[in-house]
Order: sequence, then C-alpha cells, then structure tokens
Amino acid sequence: MRVTEYRVVETQTVTDESLTRILNEETTKGWVFDGMTFVPNEASKRPRMAFVIFVRERDGEAR
Repeated sequence: MRVTEYRVVETQTVTDESLTRILNEETTKGWVFDGMTFVPNEASKRPRMAFVIFVRERDGEAR
C-alpha cells in the first residue's frame, strides 16, 4: 500500500536565500515541493514567516 507523507518546514527568515536553501535541502532528501504559504506582516511588505510544504510517497502502512 502506498502512503503519502507530508512535511512542513516553518521559517521566520523569508528571503530568497533561505527559501532556496530549504527547497534544495528537502528535495535532496527525497521530498517533493507541494506549496508555500506566507504569513503577512502588517508593518512591512516582506512576509513575517513562511511554511514550505513537501510530500513523498512510500510503501507501508500509515503511521
């Protein structure tokens, strides 16, 4: 049976460098990028934090 696993990486450093690092690190580990959500910052145009979402399929039972 195929099981879908999800991984959410939270970061408060929302820069192109930090997001690129997260994407490269997690995809190297076999995770597939699924989406990104930003938390707005009322005092600035830059988001306060970001959640980067990854998925992967594996064999086995759900945990």
